[in-house]
Amino acid sequence: MTKKLLIYNSGGGIGDAIQLFSLILSLENLFKNSEIYYLGAHENHYLGKLKEYNINVKTLDLGLKYFGFRWWHLFFVKKNLSKLKLDQFDIIVDCQSKLRNTIILKQIPNKAFYSSTFNNIFCSGLKQTSEEFKTNLKKIDYDIKKIPKKYFDEAARLLPNNNYIGFSLTQGNVYRKKEWPLNKVIKLSEELVKNNKIPVFLLEKKYLELKNKIKNSIPSALFPEHETSLDSPALVTCLGERMDLIITIDNGIMHMLSLSKVPIISLFGPTDPLKFAPRHKNSKVLDSKKIYNSKNVSDITVEDVLLAAKQFVNF
Repeated sequence: MTKKLLIYNSGGGIGDAIQLFSLILSLENLFKNSEIYYLGAHENHYLGKLKEYNINVKTLDLGLKYFGFRWWHLFFVKKNLSKLKLDQFDIIVDCQSKLRNTIILKQIPNKAFYSSTFNNIFCSGLKQTSEEFKTNLKKIDYDIKKIPKKYFDEAARLLPNNNYIGFSLTQGNVYRKKEWPLNKVIKLSEELVKNNKIPVFLLEKKYLELKNKIKNSIPSALFPEHETSLDSPALVTCLGERMDLIITIDNGIMHMLSLSKVPIISLFGPTDPLKFAPRHKNSKVLDSKKIYNSKNVSDITVEDVLLAAKQFVNF
């Protein structure tokens, strides 16, 4: 019998969606004969910018914008669900912990409900499911071979050599100060250039002014996204595979690059690395809260990053 699973994500960023790759793949592996649905409070990136990653999920569109963020959604969940001819889900996984959102989400009929909200008090029907998870659930990491070959070919064309050090320094979320100062990025790049490394900046074409500022200071710097007609996060992941090391702030590009599993140093300030940092053996976190008892990522020094970089590359 086909099981229907629903994953709810209240986050709106591309990084939030990428972080769910492993969960989706692990559930897909555990429940071989299943349909996995995705319900987001914001834009469904799996059907948009992330479609080239080939994540197999169906969309549950209840016609409720910002699902879970409005109390009045309570009165329309079941009505709108019935219009889709979906009566019940076998398992609902709530990937957030806001009380209001969880209460509204639980209006969707289900046999088992998982949520960490309020120390798991909303969980229900999980005894049999929990045993199944404990016995059979295996963590499945995303395999970048799922990405179409054209992106690997383009990455090889753009970065054909060695000794590349990648940088990502722009933030998508404007509400938290997560950017590392440009003068420190330039100083760090200068040190790397002295050691025969080539700085590669992952910058969208809209950041032309920033590109020019960096190029004026670091003439050898490369900006591959400005030299291609392809525009996809999948290309960023493939570019990451061409690099010896990546240095990044906490942003969506960090998650795109982390899929390549190359060494990565992520700089954290106001956000929580336990929640957002890449999780693989070549991941190194520099957290200003731990190093300097400060939420200001700018407190992290060039020397801090250089010391961390020496754990991965020789110079």
